[in-house]
Amino acid sequence: MYHYDPLTALEELRDDATLPHPVHLRDMILRTKLDPTTALDLNREFQDYLTRFGESQQIARGILEKISAGVRKAS
Repeated sequence: MYHYDPLTALEELRDDATLPHPVHLRDMILRTKLDPTTALDLNREFQDYLTRFGESQQIARGILEKISAGVRKAS
């Protein structure tokens, strides 16, 4: 599981196109020793990631609500 291993998260992203949850990504950043400039840059990127992750969840929720209201096709 990728929760705290950035290499595994990157591998899963390549294989499954699964984005790490923002909490896990934040924890990965916090567990890495970074110089101040890199830490600041990563924090800015993380804030953008957090915003876009939330927007994507809202879009997916809307799609799933519409799909769940429909009737499933017979197999």
